[in-house]
Amino acid sequence: MTAPHEPAAGRLGFQLAYGDTDTVGIAYFDIYYRWMERCYSTWLFAHGIRSGQMADDLGAVTVGISSGCRYVDTVEVFDEVVCQAVADRIGTSSYAVGFEFTRGDRLVTKGQMVFAARDPHAFGKTPIPARLLEVLKTLPAPHFDIEV
Repeated sequence: MTAPHEPAAGRLGFQLAYGDTDTVGIAYFDIYYRWMERCYSTWLFAHGIRSGQMADDLGAVTVGISSGCRYVDTVEVFDEVVCQAVADRIGTSSYAVGFEFTRGDRLVTKGQMVFAARDPHAFGKTPIPARLLEVLKTLPAPHFDIEV
């Protein structure tokens, strides 16, 4: 299997190395957060949105308000894993991006990052900008019925 790299589809593949694991070769929990952020930011970038420029480009900023991971199966050194971003929930001023980590067809970890849209000046609640909302709607629905 060759791990896919399709940022515009919210899909990144990678192979674990020893630096991703604990002393017995099992995936160390923090690797999932690094891959969730990488998957999310490269997906936005592939659609012409840079998080650090949202205030100027979209008139709003997004802030992370929560994140989490649920570990379903053990992942070990040299396993090939795919991280797929999915639309867990899209509201009017906040949204949750899910991250389904799979090895082959099997879910091994489900992650989630929740963001809120804020006015860049007063930092009050604001609707998700139309351009961002359009891009969020390109994410697929979750493939697995599991909560984080």
